[in-house]
Amino acid sequence: MTIRSRRETITFKHPFHIRGVERELPAGAYEVVTDEEMIEGLSFASYRRVATMITVPSEGVQGATELLSIGSVDLADAQRLDASAAP
Repeated sequence: MTIRSRRETITFKHPFHIRGVERELPAGAYEVVTDEEMIEGLSFASYRRVATMITVPSEGVQGATELLSIGSVDLADAQRLDASAAP
């Protein structure tokens, strides 16, 4: 089974919440890692998402970060709410 990881930086303009994370996260840039596995048996390369993780500031330890597992739909919802929030 072949796994690949994709990294991207996303930016939130406002403080936000993501389901599964107990606290409000501050506005700013966040690294998101998406792991995908190759779907075997096809005549072309195709992948399916198996995990989505976000790097967030650690709670209680200044300068430290945590890598938290989140749902891709929950991330998309948080991005949508951030984009529609008043400036």
